[in-house]
Amino acid sequence: MAADYHNRIQRVHAAIHADPSAEHSLDDLADVAALSRFHFHRVFTAMTGETVADAVRRIRLKRAALALRGGDASVAEVGRAHGYPNPGSFSRAFRAAYGLSPSQFRKAREEQALPTYLAFKQGDPAMYPVTLSDQPARSVIGIAHRGPYPRMGETFQRLSDRLAAAGLWPQVRAMIAVYLDDPAIVAPDKLRGMAAVAVNGAAEAPRGFTTLDLVGGRYAVMRVSGPYAGLAAAYDWLYGTWLPHSGETPRDAPCYEQYVNTPLDTAPEDLRTDIFLPLAD
Repeated sequence: MAADYHNRIQRVHAAIHADPSAEHSLDDLADVAALSRFHFHRVFTAMTGETVADAVRRIRLKRAALALRGGDASVAEVGRAHGYPNPGSFSRAFRAAYGLSPSQFRKAREEQALPTYLAFKQGDPAMYPVTLSDQPARSVIGIAHRGPYPRMGETFQRLSDRLAAAGLWPQVRAMIAVYLDDPAIVAPDKLRGMAAVAVNGAAEAPRGFTTLDLVGGRYAVMRVSGPYAGLAAAYDWLYGTWLPHSGETPRDAPCYEQYVNTPLDTAPEDLRTDIFLPLAD
């Protein structure tokens, strides 16, 4: 089953190799991998240990190094052929990768080691408990978050204050966080999310709140025990180990977290978080 995901990632690498000077947008590469745009980059990074941008840069520079070593094209021509129309940017990127300028690399008598080819990370398939379940479609209410995800707790505090002011706490059934961006590719100050709650009998969002619809259907539900600081590693395992071995494909909808308890009355080591990954039917 993991071989299917290996093939998806290998297709992405082949597409980059085939045209190293192309833009290679995440949307285009997600299509090559036949994966949802919500999940493609997390799968790629979790499986390979590098971001798509890192992979594109590494492949471009390795192919450029081979061209410098074995061809007669000028440094500027080699740079343009590998996605660097500006000689200065090519030289800076090349020096950062190899410790030499392109011209120095070409003149060096000793062979310079080149980066290795694609390698997949290995993980323990049983590290976290995961169950498959059907979830109903539901609407949650909350407030938008913008900024670093570790500060989502501050957004939840504002949400708590608004719930108290509106007298809604007795109707709260679950606390939920939705993360709409991948922090590996979006600047911290531009990350989007939502601190939300599921409440009884809310047909529409009360004043001061926003409604978000969570799709129904099949989900992988992963239980994470311990401090919230460990959630990033849990996501990495979910996308890089469990998903490739599961035979499942993620649906085009975001993950969300549901908090079984809260730090207000629970020690960090006793916190429980369920991560819901939507799956294709």
